[in-house]
Amino acid sequence: MSDDSSANDALGALRAAIKQAVMDVREQTPLAQSFTNFVTINLVANAQLAAGGTAAMSYLPDDVIATAEITGSNYINVGTLLPFFKDALPEIARKLHENGKTWVLDPVAAGIGETRTAILESFRDVPPTIVRGNASEIIALDAMWGLADADSTEPATRPAGVEAVDEVDAAVDAAKRLARHLAKRSPVGAGAVAVSGAVDLVTDGDRTFRLPGGSAMMTKITGAGCSLGGVTATYLAVAEPLVAAIAASLLYNRASEIAESTSQGPGSFQVALLDALWNITADQVASSEIMETA
Repeated sequence: MSDDSSANDALGALRAAIKQAVMDVREQTPLAQSFTNFVTINLVANAQLAAGGTAAMSYLPDDVIATAEITGSNYINVGTLLPFFKDALPEIARKLHENGKTWVLDPVAAGIGETRTAILESFRDVPPTIVRGNASEIIALDAMWGLADADSTEPATRPAGVEAVDEVDAAVDAAKRLARHLAKRSPVGAGAVAVSGAVDLVTDGDRTFRLPGGSAMMTKITGAGCSLGGVTATYLAVAEPLVAAIAASLLYNRASEIAESTSQGPGSFQVALLDALWNITADQVASSEIMETA
């Protein structure tokens, strides 16, 4: 069999798995709980519901840990921190790890502030199953966890607030290192990293994919990335990490394009995005452009 035929077969299998994940979420309505920032908690919950899942939101460690026993997966977002998060989040991550539970991390504004840094550093040895963030956050987390070679010449970076100051291409190596690190400690034997940008990138440390498309209007509403993290956890409840991360990213790219075409501004765009998440078909998601790269 030729290399081209093998690649086509592998991509076909991936598309089939993506389609199945979208259908499984719609049919199973899996519960994915979120410990997310309170600026975007409403949109995260509504997006999970619109995608076909079920939402549960909590900030209490004992509540999160107990609820994790009945959830398909979990989501942690480190935006808009409160003082008690410094103790609560490391405890939650440790218990999720001990109990073999999968979870998604959005390392919002990684590299800014001592408290946020301490929280993210605490996740290194009890890491999530999927990390989803912008390029600057992925680069900062990779450096924070000391995954790069000691002689690396990659420059230090950090986001400007919650926005990226780096292009997705700059985060490729960091994303691959992170994904391999997650896989080594994953309860399901695999991990993935999703980097959002003009062209999204998703990798499991071995295979890497570019996902074109989406809408620039996503940058004009609060919570687009946060809600994508929550929906990624929804997909992680029914699919392996790489498929879950790609499926969620493709779902958002297609839904945001539809929403932009029918809205008049940020307010109507957010409403239209939820409607598009609800109405988009599994075939629309699975047939999206996917480019596998080295």
